[in-house]
Amino acid sequence: MKKNKTNKKKGSSRRWLRRWRELRFFGKVWRVVWITLVSLFLLSWLLVLLYRFVYPPLTPLMVQRYVQQLTDSERKVRFERDYVRIDDISPYLVTAVVCSEDGMFMYHNGFDVKQLKQSYRENQRGHRVRGGSTISMQTAKNVFLPHSRTMWRKAVEAYFTQLIEWVWGKKRIMEVYLNVIEYGDGIYGCEAASQHYFGHSAKELTRKEAAQLAVSLPNPMKINAEKNGPYFRRQTGVIQDRMGKQGKVNLDMTREERLKRHGKQEGLWDFLKWMMLLSC
Repeated sequence: MKKNKTNKKKGSSRRWLRRWRELRFFGKVWRVVWITLVSLFLLSWLLVLLYRFVYPPLTPLMVQRYVQQLTDSERKVRFERDYVRIDDISPYLVTAVVCSEDGMFMYHNGFDVKQLKQSYRENQRGHRVRGGSTISMQTAKNVFLPHSRTMWRKAVEAYFTQLIEWVWGKKRIMEVYLNVIEYGDGIYGCEAASQHYFGHSAKELTRKEAAQLAVSLPNPMKINAEKNGPYFRRQTGVIQDRMGKQGKVNLDMTREERLKRHGKQEGLWDFLKWMMLLSC
């Protein structure tokens, strides 16, 4: 019986090799491309499903920064990271990053289409391009992709952004974002940042401290809680004012509540259709 099973396996392997040899060059290329794309698609879903329940052990940015530190004699080699649950993070920090990075976080579908359109118009006029990246997009970029500026990377970022919106939901996106985001050279996540800059846990962050951490997010390599200059203090005050107007962010808000407050938001497909209409 065992010999028959072994013979069947050998026979199927030979048939597969024979079919492969019979393929022409472009047929082989297409087969490799097709298998690679399907494998990457399945891997992307597997990772997204896995990270729905566990934290990513490392991110591409963490690896990038570590290699840069090792190859730069003027930089200190440092890796500080400590994952914590969303319940162990101060609500002030959640509010601060929403006010600083993505005011429509609880209402959009991963993409702030209104902001994307505004950024496109300003770019066409030759003005300074405003950022249109949402917290969901930043999370997808930090967790799954290396930091580079190419159209291909942006396309893959959009794909992962949509996936995590579907699979994770807003609360998990915020939890992962606050645990992997960079707060300084070699400092990742709000718990490590709180311990490094303020000497206590992320759960004990005050309103001002939360605003200080949020101010550093656009450029954490140059702006962090240790550099308390005029710009830093001014921006901290701005974020605190916004926090007062915003109020506590309810990460458990249902889809029905979100629709009631802001209605149905446009998605990425709506933005692409708008772009196609402009080009016609």
